[in-house]
Amino acid sequence: MTSILKTLRVSDFIEQLKLSDRRTRLDPWLLGPVMILLAIGVMMVASSSMPFAEDHMNGNEFHFLIRHIIYLSIALVAAMLVLQLDTRFWQVNGIYMLLFGIVLLMLVLVIGREVNGSKRWIGIGPMTVQPAELMKFFIVTYLAGYLVRRSDELQTQIKGFTKPLLVIGLVVAFLLLQPDFGSSAVIVATALAMLFLAGAKLWQFISLTAFVGVVMALVAWKEPYRMKRLTSFLDPWADQFGSGYQLVQSLIAFGRGDWFGVGLGNSVQKLSYLPEAHTDFVFAVFAEEFGFIGVLLVITLFAIILLRSLSIGRRALKMEQYFAAYVTYGFGFWLSLQALINIGVSSGSLPTKGLTLPFISYGGNSLIVTCMAIAIILRVDFEVRRREHEFAKVKRAYRSAKGGQNDE
Repeated sequence: MTSILKTLRVSDFIEQLKLSDRRTRLDPWLLGPVMILLAIGVMMVASSSMPFAEDHMNGNEFHFLIRHIIYLSIALVAAMLVLQLDTRFWQVNGIYMLLFGIVLLMLVLVIGREVNGSKRWIGIGPMTVQPAELMKFFIVTYLAGYLVRRSDELQTQIKGFTKPLLVIGLVVAFLLLQPDFGSSAVIVATALAMLFLAGAKLWQFISLTAFVGVVMALVAWKEPYRMKRLTSFLDPWADQFGSGYQLVQSLIAFGRGDWFGVGLGNSVQKLSYLPEAHTDFVFAVFAEEFGFIGVLLVITLFAIILLRSLSIGRRALKMEQYFAAYVTYGFGFWLSLQALINIGVSSGSLPTKGLTLPFISYGGNSLIVTCMAIAIILRVDFEVRRREHEFAKVKRAYRSAKGGQNDE
């Protein structure tokens, strides 16, 4: 009898450890793909930037790789700090972060550093701040908070649908002044997806999507260089040494990659054919070196991140953690949409937008902000599992008490 009791106690102890592990561990199906993408990013920044760095950085071929590793270290530290914060923090401070972001958007127009005709960066010593990347993060946290506060108004009155769009319109106006058409498109699309999931009426969603499409088309038509970008992707070979040059070189890289690629480090297009290949078109170099199989791997990893984000958001809704659910949906849509656009641009399926590939492209601001977004999703998953465990414990206690009453 004593040995049986000891065995039962040990089994109970092991079961408690298993429950504790499930409640506290980080979701491997979300964290795993992100870590693989970050590793691919380090590898591809090293491979694609060395020829460019050797020619433009006084022979220091490791210039961009070193900076990328520094940014990645900062991003991981920021993610670990964010992971310690309750999601309530972002709900309370979302509006203040949005206001801070709008101030930065105004500042960049005044004191911003101009690169290739665009004012998108504010220099702070050896580092730069890109307000557009921060604004993607701030918009999601602000809008998630709004959807919680104004849920009934959103579903019953047209003004509940239009109020946040006025704020988003202001943000987009500042972005277009930089100009940054790509970030504007990502922010608008993410906001519309969040509004639709929060219960906006279908006719409102369709009408506004059509209206936004018309406005974006007019904005593109007004600026000749934007129209060139929009039309050159349809036939880049028509002006292969002008507006279609970058896309032509990217398509050559995809073609050379074939099924299995030419091998890591063996890309030809990165040898000054594809301009600054470590930034927006890093995926083209990856496709050349790893082929269709590598492309399929990266797309699968981003699909897993999206599906896992949607799953966590749905579980948060069931536990009535509405802000956590909306912010998870928002970050999931933003990251997957930006990845889809970047891959579409690199493969010639979409017009050139100037957006980085999350977790892979060189760019400190993008790397830090995207890692923080993933940390919030992981935090939501942790809080949801804790809530689910508490709910299950209460349910078991209720059943036990009810069973005892029936025995009596």
